Amino acid sequence: MNPSTLPRICATICLAVSVGACSMGLGVSVPLIPGVSIGVGMGSGGVNAGVSAGRGPVSVGVGVNQSGQVTGGAGVGASTNVGGARVGAGVGTSTVIHDPNDPARRDKGLAR
Repeated sequence: MNPSTLPRICATICLAVSVGACSMGLGVSVPLIPGVSIGVGMGSGGVNAGVSAGRGPVSVGVGVNQSGQVTGGAGVGASTNVGGARVGAGVGTSTVIHDPNDPARRDKGLAR
């Protein structure tokens, strides 16, 4: 198991988690520099894209989903070689940092 691959897989999965408690997702990431990658994932919250950083099996990331919500997440996972490719799975949790469709936010904008 390559330690530098684990953060990318975990981060991608974390970016794919939906709003709420815990969920699972799958994704693909591309390393930018050691420990930092960009990725696209799919989870119960839909399609997500973002940037992540990690060390070992633990990773954190920030992403945006197809609804425009910005999420922050953290997770843990593992990967292995399968036919020349790395395949992994992990679990994570996330929270919404910014929601452009939040009714409370819209009400404040209208009450100028």
